[in-house]
Amino acid sequence: MSSSNANLRTSTGAPAAEGAPGRGDVRVPPGFVAAYGTGDPARQAWLDELPRLADDLIGRWELRPDGGEPAYGMASLVVPVTRADGTPAVLQLRQVTEDNAGAALGLRTWGGHGAVRLLDHDPDSGCMLLERLDAARPLSSVADDDAAMRALADVMARLVAVPAPAGLRRLADIAAAMVDAVPDAVDQLKDPDERRLVHICAAAVRELIPDLDAADDRLLHWDLHYDNVLAGDREPWLAIDPEPLAGDPGFELLPAMDNRWDEVTAGGDVPGVVLRRFDTLTEALTLDRRRATGWTLGRVLQNALWDIEDGRHALEPAQVAIAEVLIEHR
Repeated sequence: MSSSNANLRTSTGAPAAEGAPGRGDVRVPPGFVAAYGTGDPARQAWLDELPRLADDLIGRWELRPDGGEPAYGMASLVVPVTRADGTPAVLQLRQVTEDNAGAALGLRTWGGHGAVRLLDHDPDSGCMLLERLDAARPLSSVADDDAAMRALADVMARLVAVPAPAGLRRLADIAAAMVDAVPDAVDQLKDPDERRLVHICAAAVRELIPDLDAADDRLLHWDLHYDNVLAGDREPWLAIDPEPLAGDPGFELLPAMDNRWDEVTAGGDVPGVVLRRFDTLTEALTLDRRRATGWTLGRVLQNALWDIEDGRHALEPAQVAIAEVLIEHR
């Protein structure tokens, strides 16, 4: 899974790609064009339509680009705008995918409590008008990792306390599909220890599936990590870029646990950091540790299957390390 605004970058002001300017209000950064459209005809077609779409929404919602350069992440363009009443906001332009299709529904359900406030939504394109947060102050800018993790845990606890609305994808369906995919996928891994780990993760998920009907009702963000939490005015920290899912909160933890992994490995105490982060999250969410361990292994399984689907033959080292620590201490 990828976050649509992870590691937001502002445009350098370089000339826009051919066809990018519309009326001149929004210029699509060449870096976003290169990163998002290369080699994919569907994405390139969406990029070709992006200036027209931006112009249409700016006119329809009576917005004024306020002079700030658009920012972009892995899958969206974020344009700072001002509404007709003078309220600062951002126009998020992104292509609808299976992962982000429920974003507006999730944000509307949270109603701004712990998450960025949804101001308007175009159901045809999936683009959203959002309250403006401080993109220069993600939670990753907090130097003290314990403090950052506690802040993230507080945000996560607020989000998962909300029942999931009807119409979202359900963890029960995703979990069953993951387990079914393991036999055909696992042989693509070169390391027998990694193949064994994938089987252990699948067994953990298989054990939890029968209980999902009762627990599969919380609204999950599904990609909550330091760079998807920004500073705000009305609340200290607010989540952005959800990829909503109805499920067990234990399935929510892994993206938070491998934040700043280079620093974790450099510190020389990987088990200690993994367990400290796991404790912070499970205590804030009041989760059963064994169940949360099983669903965190489920996220490792999901990422492994995605990596294999992308043609990789080895697992991410951070995922392996987290899984091994949790298995040893479950």
